[in-house]
Parts: sequence; structure tokens; C-alpha cells
Amino acid sequence: MPSILDSREKIKELDKSDLLGSVEALADQIQDAWEQTKSLTFPSDYHQAKNIIVSGMGGSNLGSLVIKRLFKDELTLPLEIYPHYHLPGYVSPESLVLLSSYSGNTEETLAAVRQAQSVGAKIAVITSGGELAQMAKNNHWPMYLIDAKYNSSHQPRMAIGYTVFGQLSMFAKMGLINISESDVLNLVDNLKEQISQLNPEGTNDLAKLIAFASYDKHVVFVAAEHLIGAAHVMNNQFNENAKSLTSEWHLPEFNHHYLEALSYPKLAKETTVFFFFNSAIYHPRVQKRVLLTKSLVEQKGYETQMILATTETKLEQVFEVIMIAEFVACYLPVLYGIDPSPIPSVDWFKSQMSK
Repeated sequence: MPSILDSREKIKELDKSDLLGSVEALADQIQDAWEQTKSLTFPSDYHQAKNIIVSGMGGSNLGSLVIKRLFKDELTLPLEIYPHYHLPGYVSPESLVLLSSYSGNTEETLAAVRQAQSVGAKIAVITSGGELAQMAKNNHWPMYLIDAKYNSSHQPRMAIGYTVFGQLSMFAKMGLINISESDVLNLVDNLKEQISQLNPEGTNDLAKLIAFASYDKHVVFVAAEHLIGAAHVMNNQFNENAKSLTSEWHLPEFNHHYLEALSYPKLAKETTVFFFFNSAIYHPRVQKRVLLTKSLVEQKGYETQMILATTETKLEQVFEVIMIAEFVACYLPVLYGIDPSPIPSVDWFKSQMSK
């Protein structure tokens, strides 16, 4: 039976800022970011950094979270994401501080700049403009100035292709990770095929079915290993796009205490659905944990859903899940009858803080 999610025209009636356009442009964002950063260079002393600290908030943090989990076995330096007004006490001249703010005006990130400067840290910037871009130009800091021509909604959270691959390119140029052009091009090709299947006219109804399963539910995301960052993207976009209450847990930690939290309140069983993310690349014991945990949650009376990553590499699986997540988080607000782009509560809060 046809639904509103099968009609691009009906979706557009609600999606006034074309968030769907940003979703469908993920592959183009990735390729564009990779091309935009090819000319980026770093001073030689940046290659001698001993640790990486990323200062960013909200949607500007998503790229770093994805990279940290995806490249946890490849990163040659500790990477900490620090969403605060200050930096950790160990920041030093040997630290690489990456300042990430899509708008360039995030107050917490701008506050952290002063501490990074005061200790003589190595500073790099990823932004689309604002005060942060001007500071980078004035101080001659390496900067990826995002030209987000494939983000029609202009929402930071929907620029995930730019933020992930902008940072990946920066880290690769400093010798911190290895990623080849062929890796990027293969990913882009895979995503374009996936987009054609998941879009409103597509034949794969997975994202639509997940949106229906999430309707009027508290969604609990349970992921592990390289998919943790992708699950966090889904969590973030459910919050901001669908205005939905969610929770996020990781295996195996989930098994060591949360299992005992499934009895009360009893009404939670009527309003909660658990989404489990699984992968054949997970540690074998973690794969077993996913299946056992899902079974136990069902025995406790909760609804569950499984999102299985099926592509070959970790990089491909992460973006396979992110692609599903973006479509679901675009479709769910349509089911609620709301425009997914505006974030009135966040905007109100920022206005109050500015007084």
C-alpha cells in the first residue's frame, strides 16, 4: 500500500529546506570534500604531534566521532573529542587541536581557541566560515574551508560527508591514517547505488520500514566497534530532524549493567524499540553478544529491529549505516507531519544564552 514516503512531492510539502536533497547528496559531498582538500598542506611540525584533540559541538562533532571509531585500530595517536569551553589539562605544544565548527561561530569552540593558543598547540580548522575562519586566516592556521554546495538544507548535521572526509583528508596528509583515492571512489559508487534504492522512488523499503517502526517510540540504539560512530549519527539526526527522544548504548558494555534495567517501568515496553547494529566484521564474541542481547531484550517484552551492515570494508559499512540513518531521519519527521530542518528548541536556547 503506497504511503506518503513514496511520494517525493508530498515529502517536499513538509521538507521546505530540502533536507532530502542533502541526504541524497551524501556521495557527492564525500567526493567534493576529497577534491577540495587535495591542495591542503600542513607545516612539518604538525607531523610530530603526540595527541589529537577535537573541539566541536553537535553536528560539528559527528565527523570526528565517526573517524575515532572507524579508525580505532589504525590511528597512530590518541584522539579525544572534547565538547567543552576548554581543552583538557594535557594540551601542550605537542598537541594537534582541530577546531571544528560548521558555522564558525560556536561559542564553546571559540572559547577553546584561547587555551590552544596560550599553550602553543598546533591548530587546524574545519569550518564553512564565521569568526573561526577569520581567526584561521589571521593566524595562518591550516584550514579546510568547506564549500558545501551539496548541502541544500544548510544544516551542519547534514554535511556529514564534508566533515568526515575533510578530517580524513587532513589526518591522511599528516600521516595519521591511510586512505586511498580508490577507497573513496569505491565508496562513492556504492553510496550512489544505495541512494537510488532508498530514495522515495527506490525499491528498497528498509529506511521507510525503520521509520514506521520508530514512529512514536523511544528508540534505543545499540552498536559496537566501528559502527558506534554511525549509530551516533543516527541518534543525532533522530534528535534534530525527527525531534525524537533516543538513547545510545555500546556493546559489550551494555551487557554488564543495562540488561538489569529492562524490568521497570513496565510502561516502557509499550513505547520503546531497540535497534541493534550488527556486522560480520565485528569480533566473533561481539557478534554473539548482539544476537543474545537482542533475544533477551525481546524476552523482556520489548520490540527490536536489526540493522545489518553487509558491505565489505569497515569504511563501506559505516557509510552504509549512515546512509540508512539519514533516510530514516528524513522520513520519520514526515510521518510526524513536521519539517525536519528547523531546530526551534536549540535556536531558542542559543538566543537565551546570548542575552
